[in-house]
Amino acid sequence: MKKITWLLPLVLTTMYVNAQKKNDRKTIGNLQLHITYLSSDKLEGRRTGAPGEQLAAAYISTQMQQIGLSPKGDDGFVQTFIVKESREPATACTMTINEDHLLAGSQFIPLPFSAVKSAKGEVIPNVNEPDNIWLINAKEMDTDTHKSMLEQYLQQTQVAAKSGATGVIFYNGKEAPAAVLQWLEQNPPATSIPAVWVNNDVSKKLSADDANGFQINMQVAFKPIKRTGTNVIGYIDNKAPKTIIIGAHYDHLGFGEDKNSTAKVLYHGADDNASGTAALLEIARMLKASHLHNNNFVIIAFSGKQQGLYGSKYFASHSTVDLTQVNYMINLDHIGRLDQAYGLQIGGIGTSPGWAAIIQQAATKETHLVYDSSGVGPSDHTSFYRKNIPVLYFFTGIDSDSLQSDDSADKINYEGTLSVVKLVYDIVDKTNEMNKLAFTSTREPLNTGSTTLSGKMMNK
Repeated sequence: MKKITWLLPLVLTTMYVNAQKKNDRKTIGNLQLHITYLSSDKLEGRRTGAPGEQLAAAYISTQMQQIGLSPKGDDGFVQTFIVKESREPATACTMTINEDHLLAGSQFIPLPFSAVKSAKGEVIPNVNEPDNIWLINAKEMDTDTHKSMLEQYLQQTQVAAKSGATGVIFYNGKEAPAAVLQWLEQNPPATSIPAVWVNNDVSKKLSADDANGFQINMQVAFKPIKRTGTNVIGYIDNKAPKTIIIGAHYDHLGFGEDKNSTAKVLYHGADDNASGTAALLEIARMLKASHLHNNNFVIIAFSGKQQGLYGSKYFASHSTVDLTQVNYMINLDHIGRLDQAYGLQIGGIGTSPGWAAIIQQAATKETHLVYDSSGVGPSDHTSFYRKNIPVLYFFTGIDSDSLQSDDSADKINYEGTLSVVKLVYDIVDKTNEMNKLAFTSTREPLNTGSTTLSGKMMNK
């Protein structure tokens, strides 16, 4: 009987450890599933307002529904918002070279400073004369490394207008059409003449050795467009007087240009921020099945972060829950590249006097933590700090600018991501029996545009 009594705790401990290992394997499998899909080619980088973002939103909504979350958006799980009012070439935007009709938006693109006018003439290569359209070879421009190409095109157009040009066509530029189209989101000062950019195929025609002259007819016209983003919001209603918000942005950059060539590059965004989104879903799954019922939980996948925290700003101003009842907000951004030498960075510990002790209790010795007190940073927690809500910001400290073209699912540290998931859950667990956390304001860093945490760091 004594042997059985002594063996029983050992058996129970072994059973618990095995069950925990099984749960961990399941969570890691789910993390891999989420990140692999969200960072796949099919989603084309999840740029806000693009089809890939909508596919991601649909996936996240489905996962929330399967977990058993209640919809808490304006329309089911989703909440839409305007990111930016921009422009695109209108139907009346046309251009012909001799008898060839060019396709607006790909073969030629009006530049954002272009006048809404027409111009035509018989144009001879390398002969720019008053009262005619000028052809400007971008390869032969005296480029200024301190100015963007858009600024330099604007400067060249202003010079051409003062010299009597009726229009300008830039050819042999290194930019991809996608990058030029993104310029239309900007609002530089308008010029008095129409100005367009043409792609590589048209550039070859304009710079051909046997080219004698071209009959060119161009008309610039713009159509205003509204670019919208989509937040995905789920809810665990425990009928509690307090609510915890846990969020992560799921949008990314879409397509860009290779810095060493004119090739179009897809930014997959596995770490930025499919990792945070995947962790968000797994934390929601754990909370839904938990005994932690003293807070309600709002689970938000934000869009529009890359354009300036548009999604979180919109929710904070159009919340579907009473923000005065919010206990605190946790933000997960770039948590997939945990390196123990660099550590897991936790921002916002100065936003409540209770954070230091809570994190101390929840943290494990296995994970090196680096703390920052500020509630302001280049991510979505800032929008809630501005509403006097205590925040925490989890970040593994890898600069996204150096990862954009190499941010794929196979580079993720899944064991490290699991440790972040567990730490967040344990923090929520530690606060379950506590009163609503008090808010304190913190100093603001000089530069909130950086992806690294700033301010005084404390190693644990």
